[in-house]
Amino acid sequence: MKEHKKLISVIIPAAGNAIRMNGVNKTFFALGGVPVLLRCVRLFERQPMVGEIIIAVKQQDAAFTREMLAQADVRTKTVIAAGGATRQESVYNALKLSDPQLPYIAIHDAARPFCTDTDIAAVFQKARECGAAALGIPMKDTVKRAENDGRILETLPRDDLVAVQTPQVFQKELYCRAIQKAAESGADYTDDCQLIEALGKPVYIVPGSERNFKLTTQFDLAVAETVEKKENGGSRMDFRIGHGYDVHRLTKGRALILGGEEIPFEKGLDGHSDADVVAHAIMDALLGASALGDIGKHFPDTNEAYRGADSMRLMEHVVFLMRENGWQIGNIDATILAQAPKLAPYIERMRENIAHVCMISLDQVNMKATTEERLGFTGSGEGIAAHAVCLIRK
Repeated sequence: MKEHKKLISVIIPAAGNAIRMNGVNKTFFALGGVPVLLRCVRLFERQPMVGEIIIAVKQQDAAFTREMLAQADVRTKTVIAAGGATRQESVYNALKLSDPQLPYIAIHDAARPFCTDTDIAAVFQKARECGAAALGIPMKDTVKRAENDGRILETLPRDDLVAVQTPQVFQKELYCRAIQKAAESGADYTDDCQLIEALGKPVYIVPGSERNFKLTTQFDLAVAETVEKKENGGSRMDFRIGHGYDVHRLTKGRALILGGEEIPFEKGLDGHSDADVVAHAIMDALLGASALGDIGKHFPDTNEAYRGADSMRLMEHVVFLMRENGWQIGNIDATILAQAPKLAPYIERMRENIAHVCMISLDQVNMKATTEERLGFTGSGEGIAAHAVCLIRK
């Protein structure tokens, strides 16, 4: 078999804010049980000219991304770069970590999981011939330029318009000059071709396909799920319900952590880890629903590695295990049983923490707190307990 020379550094900027996704992190959305980002990595892992894949993510997502790649046994060299405040900054951070021996750079949106091998190979080849190339498709809709108040100013000639996709591929030396010029001028572009255009250099369009659409809104996620199901020969949907319960004793000298929030109080919960009963109940519900055991199995209190552990990090691992086994979360509902302190001021932050770690939207997480009218061990202030239920789907 002919050995292909490695020529290309692939950069996947994945540090966006999901503004149009209502908080859903599309990068890690489980599409058919596989995170969208991992699907994008797989696109390039099988390309013979790719020598490395560099992923730019937010700091809080770096550990999860590393674990995802390790669990998936990605064979191509992968590097994690720091995500920037803008796409251009993320790409630049990744570029600085790239192998200088690889003469080309390919930049691909972390939210385009359906690009074909044929289209990738074609844009790679065009870039080798011309120095700069990108996938694109003709515009189907009539495009108009309008004022902020909606008044139409002009209709643009559709025959000349192209909707640009990724990957966009460039000679690395050319791209380095372009991004340096942009930095010096203070320009910040949302499309990488613009950097090359600003140098006065041509970029060539390679015909792409509508299949290579970008996940931008929640409607796009629904379309992506339909495409994935059709490709995998069915539309059967499995649902499961899980229940979790946890309790810890209150003691002095410990911080009180609930739902990933530190709550000001004279006592904290005693336990091997941070004793976050809310997180533990939710993890047990998720593990139970997906038939993966319980937290005692995965994080035994006999293992010193988990002493004082942050339960939010343990939950990240649970969510990854679920997704590796093809499950995604429908919703979570948790109830905290505590006589004191008053938890109402902290409920929203707990919801946000859980939603972020589980990579779901805020409206998929509900959190409640109640007393037990001074009955039992929670009512007497001896401890705090939590129940959680969840719905998951295949």
